[in-house]
Amino acid sequence: MVRIVGVELKKNKKILFALPQIYGIGLSLAKKICAALDIDVNKKTDELTPQEIGKIEKYIEANFKVEGELRREIKENIKRLIDIQCYRGLRHQKGLPVRGQRTRTNARTRKGPRKTVATGARRKAGGGKK
Repeated sequence: MVRIVGVELKKNKKILFALPQIYGIGLSLAKKICAALDIDVNKKTDELTPQEIGKIEKYIEANFKVEGELRREIKENIKRLIDIQCYRGLRHQKGLPVRGQRTRTNARTRKGPRKTVATGARRKAGGGKK
């Protein structure tokens, strides 16, 4: 297994598709990294030389925030929004969608499973038309 920035990448995967396993690196960023370091995107991770692995690791550490550092920054940003009591911070605090999505329907991912609410008095049995 190849270890880059503290993340073990799967052995038999092309480097282009293995790099996005690192938090903070997507497919487009993986392409840019490979292009900048002149590494073939079709090369599998177990075919990489130790020098190439070192180059990739140095390049990522020098140019991008990834893994723990990125997670920490995102968490701090959310905490700051909550502390200053802005609209987005309140939405984070309440566990509701932050970016303007509707909540009357949908939004189940943020709100969690439905909570059934009892509806007032029911109509009496047999109280139909006469």
